[in-house]
Amino acid sequence: MTRILLALITLSMGFLACQPTTPPEIPISYATAPDDDELTLPDGFDVVVVADSLGRARHLTVRENGDVFVHLRGKTTGGNSIVALRDTTKDGIADVTKDFGPYAGTGIEIFQNHLYYSTKDRIFRQGFTEDELIPSGPMDTIVRLDSGTEGHSEKTFAINDRGEMFVNVGSYSNACQEEKRTKGSKGVDPCIELETRAGIWKFSATELGQEQTLDRRYATGIRNAVAITWDENTQSLYAMQHGRDDLHRFWPDLFTEEQNVELPSEEFLQVSEGDDFGWPYCYYDHTQQKRFLNPEYGGDGMKVERCSEAKSPLLGFPGHWGPNDILIYRGSHFPEKYHQGAFIAFHGSWNRLGHSQAGYKVVFVPMANGKVTGDYEVFVDGFAGTDSIEAPGAATYRPCGLAEGPDGTLYICDSAKGRIWRVVHNPSI
Repeated sequence: MTRILLALITLSMGFLACQPTTPPEIPISYATAPDDDELTLPDGFDVVVVADSLGRARHLTVRENGDVFVHLRGKTTGGNSIVALRDTTKDGIADVTKDFGPYAGTGIEIFQNHLYYSTKDRIFRQGFTEDELIPSGPMDTIVRLDSGTEGHSEKTFAINDRGEMFVNVGSYSNACQEEKRTKGSKGVDPCIELETRAGIWKFSATELGQEQTLDRRYATGIRNAVAITWDENTQSLYAMQHGRDDLHRFWPDLFTEEQNVELPSEEFLQVSEGDDFGWPYCYYDHTQQKRFLNPEYGGDGMKVERCSEAKSPLLGFPGHWGPNDILIYRGSHFPEKYHQGAFIAFHGSWNRLGHSQAGYKVVFVPMANGKVTGDYEVFVDGFAGTDSIEAPGAATYRPCGLAEGPDGTLYICDSAKGRIWRVVHNPSI
């Protein structure tokens, strides 16, 4: 009998040890830091400035204990490119700031107690030990991406709950022209870039030393998807494509300056294995909700031809806004209308031919079961600091990265000055 009891106790202890741990409850702070009142939000929302002046913050992620990790495109004064933030006083504002990691970049995620981050040609990971702020594990190379570090070269990525990693490999060129960014130059057909770039590649998040090969290509015809995310509710990958440039400047006889300002669209994509979204042969026009043939391949703004075979986006946005991150909201802190919907950070435009630049905002797209259920709405605005921006550098802030905290609050990082905001819902305001 004693042996049986001991066996049962041992089994019970093993079962309990295997159970998932519940993340600690992170208090919602409604404190308001100085100088955050230039942003506009819907009624019932406010922002807390978590940290400031970190550097060119690109993407960020939040650990289950509330620690925030920010990847910089550049170096801190200490020569590092990742900043770790901790709030020990529970007022919503980071009071501990440390930096580590020598590699600048954009993508950063947490999976299975490891911090993952990318450069233009590698994805690394480091493991955490218990509650340490800076991961002390060895810097493992998960993926080598040797398709080139020029052009659209930020290797952002998303990891799903099964440990599959999806990596954006942006195009080298604007539209795969014979003469890069040259007026009237025709497109290479077939575009050889598609063998190694302009798509999404799939890897394992736990296997070391993987190489980028054609058989790992998950989807193609995507010019550049800096914004990429996985939604566990629908078990689906989503991305935002940066549309091409210079329809009017390179093809003035076919496209007007006014068309160039708004086209082509920035595309909200649902991405499944084997999908082809048409780049460089096609572009999307959100005003007509249709793909058209690019002028490099004989298009004139009306021809469709091979583009009828390319997958359409869920939604199109005005051109050149620069979508740099996307997040499908999973929490319950925000009101129900935001549940399962998509938040998108637009970095702002640079190439609107003398017209005022646009973008510089975070928008919300309502969704249910992976389907868009209505038009987008502006969620956070005021980053630019003025209504008229002639050059991107004139914007006060440029929203770039998004992350959801374990409490359901929304974090936003800025790439101009390195400010980090935390958006909270407070029905009393």
